[in-house]
Amino acid sequence: MTSLIPKHQKAKALKPGSRPPAKELCSECGLCDTYYIHYVKEACAFLNQQIAELEEEAHGRSRNLEKSDDLYFGVHQEMMAARKKQPIEGAQWTGIVSTIACEMLTQGQVEGVVCVQNQPDDRFGPMPVIARTPEEVLAAKVNKPTLSPNLSVLEQIEQSGMKRLLVIGVGCQIQALRAVQSELGLEKLYVLGTPCVDNVSRAGLQKFLETTSKSPDTVVHYEFMQDFRVHFKHEDGSEELVPFFGLNTKELKDVFAPSCMTCFDYVNSLADLVVGYMGAPFGWQWIVVRNETGREMLNLVQDQLDTQAVFSKGDRQQAVQQSIPAYDKGVTLPMWAAKLMGVVIDKIGPKGLEYARFSIDSHFTRNYLYVKRNYPEKLPHHVPEYAQRIVNQYQLPE
Repeated sequence: MTSLIPKHQKAKALKPGSRPPAKELCSECGLCDTYYIHYVKEACAFLNQQIAELEEEAHGRSRNLEKSDDLYFGVHQEMMAARKKQPIEGAQWTGIVSTIACEMLTQGQVEGVVCVQNQPDDRFGPMPVIARTPEEVLAAKVNKPTLSPNLSVLEQIEQSGMKRLLVIGVGCQIQALRAVQSELGLEKLYVLGTPCVDNVSRAGLQKFLETTSKSPDTVVHYEFMQDFRVHFKHEDGSEELVPFFGLNTKELKDVFAPSCMTCFDYVNSLADLVVGYMGAPFGWQWIVVRNETGREMLNLVQDQLDTQAVFSKGDRQQAVQQSIPAYDKGVTLPMWAAKLMGVVIDKIGPKGLEYARFSIDSHFTRNYLYVKRNYPEKLPHHVPEYAQRIVNQYQLPE
């Protein structure tokens, strides 16, 4: 008699301390912490890069490489800048992501939300949960800038009998999720993504904070912003600003996770709706509606938002070309010079979508070099065509 138990449920999750299938490139997305490890060879972004194929499944088409906005930002119906009319107190920005998740629950669109609260004894320690109330969602507000095993709750989802679910996550998590979503037993999956770049382990985060902030123990959250400065928010409400060009590059070059140094999905291509900041004016959020499911989510909160059109200003390419050898050689400017350069570039540098392209170009060229030097055998099949086209605009060192 044939067993009715799905094949994946017979698989064994990775034992703690075991070497993951992606080895040092593992992003700790959580898939291998469950019996969905059965699908890891197909699902893992670092074993099987398949963004174009999954775009087709999720959005009905893959990106048009001849259109600049598609090439850079992925499949989309619309982009805009937005902010909440009444911000959520304590949110990292104005709370658009949290508001969408709360409304999805309150209006009965979903039965649960996969999000990340913090460990009870560590504000930056990620603790993935399936939130079933707005209060549980709000307990997850503020980014956790560390590798996070969001997909470790997948077994709970399937076993709960839940049929309508919202998942909040970053690119590597969402690629794996898309690859296994048909096995979850859901009637409807909503995916709310955030852009992600340069993530770190918890130990790496501590090194970054101690190397960069004057008061690492009081940092509540931080972000690399469009004004070319890192914005640290502290417990007392004060803000500390550190110019990009003053970062101790030599000390920090090795702090980022190898998975992030080999990632080419900064913009979270496979989410239905993406909320970030890099394509918007300072103080606003950048929203990318990729498909009708994403539009459905945005419509729930549209009347709570101020919005404006996205714009593009300046020319990024010279700045990107100059940044390639500077990063490669670990150049760090004296703080006075770093502050001055930051002010100048903020005045005359790229803005809006051109700033977003600057950030994508800078990271893709860096990551391409990293893959070429450290994993040359992966280069032909790991770098998506859109990323290769972006990298080809620049002269790279050997």
